[in-house]
Amino acid sequence: MKTEMPAWDLSDFYQNIDDKQIQKDLDFYKNSASEFAQKYKGKLKELSAKEFLEVIKSIEKRSQTASKLGGFAYLNMVTQMKNQKAVAFYQSIEEKLTEYAKPTVFFSIEFNQLDRKKIDEWLKDENINFYRHWIKRLRRFKDYELSEPVEEVLLEKSLTSGEAWVRLYEETSSRLVYEVDGKKYNDAEISKLTLDKNSDIRAKAGAETNRVLKENGHLITYIYNMVMKDKAIEDEKRGFKTPVSARNLSEDVTDEAVDVLAQTVKKHYKDIAHRFYKLKAKWLGLKKISYWDRNAPLPFSEDITYTWDEAVKIVLDAYKEFSPKLYDIAKDFFENNWIDVPPRDGKRSGAFCSGPLATMHPYLMLNFVGKQNDVLTLAHELGHGCHHQLRIKNGELNEHSRMTSEEVASVFGEMVVFQSMLKNARNDKEKLCLIASKVSDMINTAIRQIAFHFFELRAHNERKKGEVSEERLCQIWLEEMRESLGDFVDVSEKDCDHIWEMIGHFFFLPFYVYAYSFADCFVNSLYQVSQSGKVDSFADKYLDMLSKTALEDYDKILAPFGLNPNSADFWEYGLNLISSYIDILEELDKKIN
Repeated sequence: MKTEMPAWDLSDFYQNIDDKQIQKDLDFYKNSASEFAQKYKGKLKELSAKEFLEVIKSIEKRSQTASKLGGFAYLNMVTQMKNQKAVAFYQSIEEKLTEYAKPTVFFSIEFNQLDRKKIDEWLKDENINFYRHWIKRLRRFKDYELSEPVEEVLLEKSLTSGEAWVRLYEETSSRLVYEVDGKKYNDAEISKLTLDKNSDIRAKAGAETNRVLKENGHLITYIYNMVMKDKAIEDEKRGFKTPVSARNLSEDVTDEAVDVLAQTVKKHYKDIAHRFYKLKAKWLGLKKISYWDRNAPLPFSEDITYTWDEAVKIVLDAYKEFSPKLYDIAKDFFENNWIDVPPRDGKRSGAFCSGPLATMHPYLMLNFVGKQNDVLTLAHELGHGCHHQLRIKNGELNEHSRMTSEEVASVFGEMVVFQSMLKNARNDKEKLCLIASKVSDMINTAIRQIAFHFFELRAHNERKKGEVSEERLCQIWLEEMRESLGDFVDVSEKDCDHIWEMIGHFFFLPFYVYAYSFADCFVNSLYQVSQSGKVDSFADKYLDMLSKTALEDYDKILAPFGLNPNSADFWEYGLNLISSYIDILEELDKKIN
């Protein structure tokens, strides 16, 4: 195990951006797309099963090539977003992949015009049947596809419309500089200051964050309006009923199911978030906590910091205790250069797992500074990584990231590590601090993300009437935050009215946010089943479930656990776990006094 914090090695893709193989792969992608159109356009209905299998293999190879090129360009850029050469390389690759893909636009349109009997005939071939999940996904979008010329225009214009605005947003965010007590910070570093034990530092960091965002508010508001308008135009052309409908179709969930989730969570604002923040205010000795105190460490908690090696050991030990099979998958990420760990100037903030190719290992990006939350973030992203590895055998085309299930493995990974840390707590005070920190995270995941969801809904619906002003977006934000956080959190304009500008998902993946709440309730329900002892070999069944999340419907993958995701009780069951933790906190609070 390496002692220093590692940076990833992207040579499994290419040696560097000057690698000659990059141009060869681009040439292949361009030429094969043209050849594909010449060979198959207008002829799909005439193909035999053997010939259609050749079509699939051709699409699969091009998909792998595009994922390799685009994935490398993006990962190479996100750790050095101030490097103009890296940024320009990424943009160049994106433009070429979009341009070269235009001849193949016909395929999904023509495929969805085929008679169902023809497709069923092909599926009798076992080699084609392997790709049935990909075929099912293609057919799902049948009613929302447009004519080939329009689809070509949308594809070509994406580089100068939605994707361009997202790029501007990310570059703008990565260049923001914050200053506290004469020291300058990037956005990843300033966010860590809001977790400081010193309330003055938290207040300064929070105020400075809001100040800098307010200074850039005009530009970011304009970007957001363009992102929303771009989406609205395409939604209208395709026939989606609501701003969230397109995302729901990608997730393979109904508008009604998402609304039930959102309304169920909203119903529990008071008995979860409001109740917890009342306790938090008491512990901090305040009548009301500020917006930036929500995630503050408790004044009587130990200010523990972890080295990278300590964090790795905690996470891997917990994974191993839950499942040796999971541990064997996880340790590969540390024995290879698949993780980029330290924060540095120009590196994108936050953390993520990216697996551009479904048939190759993914990469994890962190900004680790040694806080307890960083340990759980490692557990979270490693969960994503292991989830990816369990699905490699599914193939490039069958694999599809449903964000609702994508967050399950990550949130469950956090839960496993949290429970391990809780079990090793030395006394009631340490136990209270751990549970309080976990509940805070669960509220951020299950409750706050739904408040984000309602912000998005309102913003997108108002955008239909015209541009939404900076002041109005701030007002909607404050209203949703106040309703979700309750009377014991001071949500003031001077401290947090511009914080919506920091929520990257609003820009680069609209309506992603409810997936976090979906996954948290999903995981909480699963965890309670695991503790009930009613399901034999739970860990093995859990890993088997993860291998199928992109393939099967939720009712099927949850059936072995006796859970029904179509019932409102399913969400209640997950939320009840958070309430039970608050019950424990109230008991510990009385005990410790």
